[in-house]
Amino acid sequence: MMRIVLFVLILLAGAAFLLRTPEGDADALKAKYTNAASKFVASDDGHMQIHYRDEGARFGVPIVLIHGSSSSLHDWEPLLPHLRDEYRVITLTLPGHGLTGPHPDDDYSYAAMADALDTVIHELELSAFVLGGSSMGGLVAWRYTLANPERIRALILFNAAGMPLREGEKAPPLNIGFQLVQNGLGRALMQQYTPRFIVKQSVEQTIADPALASDELVDRYWELLRYPGNRRASTFRFSNPWAQSYVSLLNSISAPTLIVWGKEDQLIYPSAAQTFDENLPNGDVIVYDNVGHLPMLETPARAALDIDAYLERTLKSPLAEN
Repeated sequence: MMRIVLFVLILLAGAAFLLRTPEGDADALKAKYTNAASKFVASDDGHMQIHYRDEGARFGVPIVLIHGSSSSLHDWEPLLPHLRDEYRVITLTLPGHGLTGPHPDDDYSYAAMADALDTVIHELELSAFVLGGSSMGGLVAWRYTLANPERIRALILFNAAGMPLREGEKAPPLNIGFQLVQNGLGRALMQQYTPRFIVKQSVEQTIADPALASDELVDRYWELLRYPGNRRASTFRFSNPWAQSYVSLLNSISAPTLIVWGKEDQLIYPSAAQTFDENLPNGDVIVYDNVGHLPMLETPARAALDIDAYLERTLKSPLAEN
């Protein structure tokens, strides 16, 4: 009997080993997911290389864009063709994501994300700029604005995180990827087993039109998730609440703020746009029909047009010039 049990255990162990999803090769991923604009800047302690790109009109108004959770600077690529002639577009990948990779101290707090942002800003010697962020990156953006109001000419929030549920709302249904990291077992398994179909399903649940989940898009999310150390980083990041105690301070943000949302967002309800608008003194809201959690991927031309119109109006107003 013991031999049978031992044989079964050996089979199970072998199957587990064969089914595990290995980490990617860092050099191969960098070769695939960098372009001519890609640069890396060392963090203050020199232990992390932050991936960023500085593109578009060299002397245009700088727009710094921060991606959301489990993503990278690549999420902003669809916007670039529509903004590059008029604006200087700077994108970066936060610690624990993409080609930047894990933080050496497993620090995925707001402070660590803000430090990465500051590293790129100082490298490029930016004194004032437009700051935009998507989802978690939106939370980084508005908290950074609270701490550095003198630097921010305008704020753009894409389906930004950080607002509490409104009265009577239930927590939104998470996509399958986010569901897996809600408990310790799921986080442990995710470090070893992240099959591509899980990532594909997560992307399809995040956007309004699953047809937009192209093989190229799914491969990018899946492969960069497996950049060495990123899966482990995710297990720390999802247990790190940042925002609630700062919501009451939103009314101190004077920068003109464009609040962009997808009406079909099932990760952060569109009602959060209303909460932002109620708390921000200079907020304007745009909600897109038939768009989910990632407007810059789902409707980039329309989003870029609205950004351009908004900045044209607000940055050239007498209020913005004072």
